[in-house]
Amino acid sequence: MTQSRFELEPTYRAIVAVARPAFFGMGYKFTFTGRHHVPRWGGAIIAVNHTAYPDFLFAGMAARRKHRWVRFMAKKSIWSNSKTGPIMRGCKHIPVDRHAGAESYRLAVQALKDGEIVGVYPEATMSRSFEIKELKKGAARMAQEAGVPILPTIVWGAHRIWTKDVPKNIGRTKTPIHVTIGEPIHVGPDDDITAKTEELRAVMKRLLDETIAAYPTLEGEDLRFLPARLGGTAPTYEEAYAKDLKDMTRKRDEFTG
Repeated sequence: MTQSRFELEPTYRAIVAVARPAFFGMGYKFTFTGRHHVPRWGGAIIAVNHTAYPDFLFAGMAARRKHRWVRFMAKKSIWSNSKTGPIMRGCKHIPVDRHAGAESYRLAVQALKDGEIVGVYPEATMSRSFEIKELKKGAARMAQEAGVPILPTIVWGAHRIWTKDVPKNIGRTKTPIHVTIGEPIHVGPDDDITAKTEELRAVMKRLLDETIAAYPTLEGEDLRFLPARLGGTAPTYEEAYAKDLKDMTRKRDEFTG
């Protein structure tokens, strides 16, 4: 694979050209740790924790030090939007149909075999507790089939900008954004997928704690963005699960009704 394959990205480049000054204007303060783990060449999976709508923007920035573009897996409905659809296609992101996931899985594995970096949210849905939820096994399966490493990745601070159940905070907020990329996790052809998924979750939980420890102290109203076990006022893991279950039940009723 030649370097030009990675650099000829007009849509992605245009978005970066717009995003960088926008982030500067908003005063975001970025701290990246572990960027050296991103491979310069070849396929890899960036497995990102999910606490905010813009998580993927900041996780993707972490890969730019190695001049890599990340192909994120995202729900298919975004592609049908007249504004976001052309962007998703231009960036070669991968649509996910949650009712028929085989095709998105196939596309992701092929992208990995072609030497791309694919971004996934192994929790599948956003974490209201800001803890690491139970992980789906897709990341480990894809890594095994494509023969690529998984890069456990934590984005912390983006949830203070835009997350569930809290008003958006868009503007010159000067929000610190910390992104941590851990050491690659390799999934061998004979490895147990369940065990590897549990390993990934354990590593992501450790990286989350390390990232929070290095983050500026949250006080007052901002304690709602800190996990309850660390003294914050965010929903507990159990409370968040109950809210997620209520959402899933409502959506299922809407879909079948």
